[in-house]
This record gives sequence, C-alpha cells and structure tokens, in this order.
Amino acid sequence: MSAATTRSRTPDRLCAEAVDLARAAAEETAAPSVVGEHVGVVAEGDRVVTHLFECREPGYRGWHWAVTVARASRAKVVTLDESVLLPGAEAVLAPEWVPWSERLRPGDMGPGDLLPTDADDLRLEPGYSGEDEPPPNSAVSHEMADLVEAEDAEVTAGPPAGLPVAPGRGSVAAVAGELGMGRARVLSRYGLHSAADRWEEAYGAKTPMAQAAPASCVSCAFLVPLAGSLRQAFGVCANEFSPADGRVVSLAYGCGGHSEAAVMPRPPKPAEPVVDETLVDPLPLRSDDSDSASASGEDLGHS
Repeated sequence: MSAATTRSRTPDRLCAEAVDLARAAAEETAAPSVVGEHVGVVAEGDRVVTHLFECREPGYRGWHWAVTVARASRAKVVTLDESVLLPGAEAVLAPEWVPWSERLRPGDMGPGDLLPTDADDLRLEPGYSGEDEPPPNSAVSHEMADLVEAEDAEVTAGPPAGLPVAPGRGSVAAVAGELGMGRARVLSRYGLHSAADRWEEAYGAKTPMAQAAPASCVSCAFLVPLAGSLRQAFGVCANEFSPADGRVVSLAYGCGGHSEAAVMPRPPKPAEPVVDETLVDPLPLRSDDSDSASASGEDLGHS
C-alpha cells in the first residue's frame, strides 16, 4: 500500500483554525467586499488545508475563493500556499471550447467574412488545373510533340521540316480552361451528396410547402435547371413571389407560385338581358277596341 493511500483526510487542526489568515489572503487577492462567509474546509493532504469562502462578485454566482494553507512537519506556524477563485457545484461556467470550424453553421457568414477550406476537406477533391504534366499519350504531351516533329521531318521536305518543334497546339492550361477544367479542386462525390441532402431537406418533397403545393417544380416555368448531374434533381427558383426565390430547390418541391397551377380567370360575361332595351318596339297609335267602336258609330250614322 502506497504512502498516499495511508494519509489521513482529517484536516490538520492548526491549518483548519487558520481562517483569519486565509480570509486576509483572499481579500488581498480580490477585495474585502467580494469575499463572503467561510463555507468549508477541505483536507488536501498531510498538513495541507484549503479554506473556501463565498464569492460575492457579480456574475460569479456559485464560485468561491479557495485559499490553501500548510505547515511543515513539527512546526506550529501555518503559512500561505495559494489563493484562487474556483467554480463550485452550482457555478455558471462557459461552455466547452469548440473550434470555429465545428461551430460554423450555414448562414453565419456575413459581408466581408472569409471561410478558408482545409487541404483535406472531404467535400473537395483534386481537379485538373492545367499545371500538371499531361499524360504521355495526350495530344499536348512532349512525347507526342516529338513524334509529330519526327513525322513532319520524314514526310515534309520543305520548310516545315526545319522547325525546331511541332506546330503549336495550345497549352495545357488553355485547353483545360476551354473545357471548364481550370480549377485546382472540384466537388467530390461526398460533397455532392451532402449538398444534395441539405437542399432536399430544406426545399424538398417532404416540406410542408411542397405537401400543400398544387404541382411540383419539375413542370414550373420559373425553374432554372442546374448544370451537370445535379440538373437531374435540382434547379433554381426564379419566381420573385415564391418563398424559394433564388434558392436551389428539388424538382419534387412545389409552392403556390407554380406557373401552371393557377390561371387568371377571364372577365365574367354578362347574361343575356330579359328585356332588350337596345331595340325599338313598334306601337300602334290606337288600340283595336277604339277602332272597332269608331267603325260601329259610322255604320249607325249612315243607317
């Protein structure tokens, strides 16, 4: 059994009674007004004791001043060891430090912010920038240029045979730039799938907006397809009234701003009038009864 395990955890009597010495050390370290009541004694070892005092400093709730005192063997004088501010069981502590690369979330970047990428970023993979040596069988490799030069020397007897190099075919960088391969790194398969999963979660078929939409984006005129393999599943919304305007949306996404979902109704056509007031009805000056009466009177007079 080691000597450390045989030491008594009972506080040394002289060290435990040195409360005034410990308080004076704590007040010298901080200030008299922020050192509170004596709250406990902890035995750190043989003739080594730590006195705990309440901390009244605003913002340090649950903390305490810890003053460690000790005395030598067979000595009756207690000396000061150290005085520090330590958190207690109910102390408010700062969260555990997390590197910025792990704390960064989408949307945290603002104007002027720069986000460096690691050399081993899993979302990226090496691309063809044009600075690498072309393969030996490439049309722009040195071996092929020497071969073309040799063939020209054998076939051509005129001035082309005296050329020091083969006719220019364009540099590797120029060819790569023409094919759109001038980037040092391109998106890896992992980066492609992680981006697709993120876009699908934000603007995909399972969102409440898409569930209530009358149609999907695949048939919407406001959808601008992406390039490459992503065009098979995603596009960019170009409807300024859509909640996804300017965002990458899934082809299965949808909203109420679909170009073919709602058509403006035609102006209502008024019903045919019951009485046509646009025409003139011919009316006789005298009714048939008055004409009959007049004719009867004339007949009587003649008789």
